[in-house]
Amino acid sequence: MLWLKAIHVFGVITWFAGLFYLPRLYMYHAAAHDTISLQRFVVMERRLFIMMTLGGTLTLVFGIAMLIGAPGYLSLGWLRVKLPLVLLVVLYHGYCYKLLRDFAAQRNTRSVNWFRGFNEAITPVALAIVILAVVKPF
Repeated sequence: MLWLKAIHVFGVITWFAGLFYLPRLYMYHAAAHDTISLQRFVVMERRLFIMMTLGGTLTLVFGIAMLIGAPGYLSLGWLRVKLPLVLLVVLYHGYCYKLLRDFAAQRNTRSVNWFRGFNEAITPVALAIVILAVVKPF
């Protein structure tokens, strides 16, 4: 079980590194106007998205493996609150993909300030997940 947890945590680190940085790249991309920068951001965003998707996949696969290995965990209150938050993170990840495609197709309509807020939106969710997983308050 500890090996599953170790790989799960590695996946979480990789996933959230991308989730914190990709919207920041979107913010810079929205502010850019020259062709070279615009093309560079498309490549950077695509590569980062691939890495964070791998991290998210590891997180989910090894998280599910831990639940299969210890099905009694599903009765714990903290985990029952954490799992819907993980679903929110998956939805945020999916929306990042939509934004990635919008930028690649040059159809972004969002402002730099919007991306600044979007970049910060995942932080309280991440904090809540960490508190639930470490403190296990109920």
